[in-house]
Amino acid sequence: MAIETLKNKIPQAPIAIWSITPNGKILGQKIKDGLKGSTLFVSAKIGKNDKREKNTIIFEKLSKKIQFEFNKFSGHVFIFSTGIAVRIIAPLLNSKIVDPGVVVVDDNGINAISLISGHLGGANELTKKIAAIISGTPVITTATDINNLPAIDLIAKDKGLFIETPQNIKHINMAFLMGEPVSLFDPFDFIKNDLPKPFWTNKSIEDHAIKKIFCSYETREVSRETLILRPPVLSIGIGCNRGTSCKELKQFLFMVLKKENLSVHSICQFATADIKKDEIGLLALSKEMKIQIVFYDKKNLNSVKTIMTPSTMVEKHLGVKSVCEAAAILAASNGKLIVPKKKTKDVTLAVAIKK
Repeated sequence: MAIETLKNKIPQAPIAIWSITPNGKILGQKIKDGLKGSTLFVSAKIGKNDKREKNTIIFEKLSKKIQFEFNKFSGHVFIFSTGIAVRIIAPLLNSKIVDPGVVVVDDNGINAISLISGHLGGANELTKKIAAIISGTPVITTATDINNLPAIDLIAKDKGLFIETPQNIKHINMAFLMGEPVSLFDPFDFIKNDLPKPFWTNKSIEDHAIKKIFCSYETREVSRETLILRPPVLSIGIGCNRGTSCKELKQFLFMVLKKENLSVHSICQFATADIKKDEIGLLALSKEMKIQIVFYDKKNLNSVKTIMTPSTMVEKHLGVKSVCEAAAILAASNGKLIVPKKKTKDVTLAVAIKK
């Protein structure tokens, strides 16, 4: 039986709604009622009597409170002018990859405007939801959306792909807008079916004249402008001696990945024997890298018939012929072992790929 201890994808935080006027408070309550689990922040000037209302927080200073709460939520709805919103959040912005989505709603609920992180932060979808709740007009200015064209960052997000070179998203989306096909390397067909043929070509990824998308778990030399997407298809089976540190485990993992030309961003999970459920180094590695770890019992590990390097020593002490190879294969849904057991004095490691 597999025991899961840490999710690879941490659930998104709820939405924060901010109001500073009487009308804004009414709209905020309406939006909160329509967005399950959201939190309404109300200025103390208009909400002193609302302290006991569920999921309602009273604040004194708007800019200070937003600064404190900004990265705790997956999205923010500001019921005040875009000017105020821009001035407050400008120092807080880092990257479209990590910034929460921001939607601005005017005081009368006429327009809901997608302001920041329309695609990856979900602001465009949130804008549509809010507009429907308040019977307002959704205002979305993202070029690909208003021209009914595919957006590569949104496709990658929907497919669960890690965007390794987010600075190149703009090059690909601009190519779509200009009607220029991009070179697509996508052996697993993760995104090919979401890009109609006019948007991509089979021209070599080495052709410097066209924009490129490289979607693979393998590492390869590509141009600086290439958009690299990593599919989550690799399972890492790990065995180790008691007390092996997180640092030692991580160093060996990265060494093997580099030697085998595999991307760390394509790891979907770690796996090992259930006797390691309390192994501090493994648990710390899982937590530090934000990758789930699963544990398998003897019956499951011994059920794998495709291991390449069984160990008589492991069988003698643990009652199983293999830990790292068997665990990797199981975690990959009985996928293919692509890196047989590698070992140091204290660590064994194997890599399998999902079917």
